[in-house]
Amino acid sequence: MAYSEEDLRRVQAALAKGERRVSFGDKTVEYRDVAELQTALREVKRDLAAQGVTARPPRQIRVTTSKGT
Repeated sequence: MAYSEEDLRRVQAALAKGERRVSFGDKTVEYRDVAELQTALREVKRDLAAQGVTARPPRQIRVTTSKGT
């Protein structure tokens, strides 16, 4: 199965929230424990690397203002 960056974000979000259920498109997978979810995360990352897709961190824009004196 070819995974997308959105699939990676979904697995990471489920792991961060402690959830065991993840939806991939029209399919939902329920993992037994955190270790199985971590294995799935490694699989998604490995597949994305094989596709040549690198997971980028979200872009940050910082704005600084002052009143001027």
